[in-house]
Amino acid sequence: MEGWAGIVLAAGNGARMKSRIPKVLHPICGKPMLRYPLDLLRGLGVGRIIIVVSPFNRAAIEAFLGDSVDYALQPEPQGTADAVNCALPLLDDACSQVLVQNGDTPLVQPDSIQLLTNRHQGQGNQMTMLTAEGLYAQDMGRVMRDDQGQIAEIVEANDFTGCAEAPAEVNAGTYCFQLTWLRRYLPDLPASPSGEKYLTALAGLGNTGAVIDGVPALDPSDAFGVNNRVQLAIAESVQRERIRERWMLAGVTIPDPGSVFIDAEVVIGQDTTILPNTMVQGESVIGEDCQIGPNSVIQDSNIGDRCRVTASVVEESQVAADVQIGPFSHLRPGASLGEGVYIGNYVEVKNSRLAPGAVSGHFSYLGDAVIGERVNIGAGTITCNYDGTDKHTTTIGDDAFIGSDTMLVAPVTVGDGATTGAGAVVTKDIPKGRLAVGVPARIVPGQ
Repeated sequence: MEGWAGIVLAAGNGARMKSRIPKVLHPICGKPMLRYPLDLLRGLGVGRIIIVVSPFNRAAIEAFLGDSVDYALQPEPQGTADAVNCALPLLDDACSQVLVQNGDTPLVQPDSIQLLTNRHQGQGNQMTMLTAEGLYAQDMGRVMRDDQGQIAEIVEANDFTGCAEAPAEVNAGTYCFQLTWLRRYLPDLPASPSGEKYLTALAGLGNTGAVIDGVPALDPSDAFGVNNRVQLAIAESVQRERIRERWMLAGVTIPDPGSVFIDAEVVIGQDTTILPNTMVQGESVIGEDCQIGPNSVIQDSNIGDRCRVTASVVEESQVAADVQIGPFSHLRPGASLGEGVYIGNYVEVKNSRLAPGAVSGHFSYLGDAVIGERVNIGAGTITCNYDGTDKHTTTIGDDAFIGSDTMLVAPVTVGDGATTGAGAVVTKDIPKGRLAVGVPARIVPGQ
């Protein structure tokens, strides 16, 4: 989209959200609402993007987006036309067309925007807006057309005096403008009866000779805006359904879609199955031929091919191929499981690396540990990593055998091929190939 700029209107105070968090930063499917129009514009190839902010939310939005976009400040909440007018000085002659989108309409899809921009440029329109047909307008503006079917005006909800219950064509909050035309007419728009200057008032300037058009969205839900937490939940429900459908069409099996929650930025490989009551959150990546669930949570983690995670929680962890986890186990942040690792029932792993082939089948805590290849961790094993002040590391060499109920008091090292007896309390390093038993554990002579 060469010659296009994007403006995202995010200056609203969002009072109906009843929140200290700016409305546009509330998450939908794990992604802040403002990211949806921003990612859409970037995906379409719009290079110059301006976010209109207010004194109320400026610091939070700038902290979130950094210098990846430009910002325009709207000092007072004087309506959408005033918001766009605050952004216009940042645009130069390299831009001939402007795509404006409300920051609280996260459901607009790229195909609808492509249809809109194609119509706008193809017909040489001065203004082209995205609409949705057959909806109950509620707090959305109504599109009023003349006898020839041309847009005559947009009536905002606050100013509408007709029957509010009748289905209508509504404004979807996304607009294309010819920049020179916008610069000419926007500053002089009159205020509405409510005292605000609405961008939609430009739709009534067809009598100036301007070509003003409306394009219905491919999906009416594209027009849905978020003003309170009820609408936030509705938008999340629509987005989750779209996400599940997209992955199922891409080759992922989801037997009970309604019970599965997948965030917007998750990636899932072909022929993986997501079983009921499972959440895949954040920026998680799941490989091919996996079985995740039932009753599992995967958060900001990478899961390799052919893994199985049953009734377990995996947070900020790295899991290689052919790993089994659960049921009822917990990988906490920093866990890293090598290829073929087996984690059974009620095992907690925190900030620990298990090399390929390691096994921990039952009731163990492995924290701040480095565990070698083919190590067997017996039931009830605990790495005692905290001395009351600092965390310490336990190191277990390849092919070691850790007996049931072993306490490994860090910092401590168990050498390659070493063994601990059941119930051992290991406070000193065990050399390679040796056996340690007892409380405190002692090396068995001759072993």
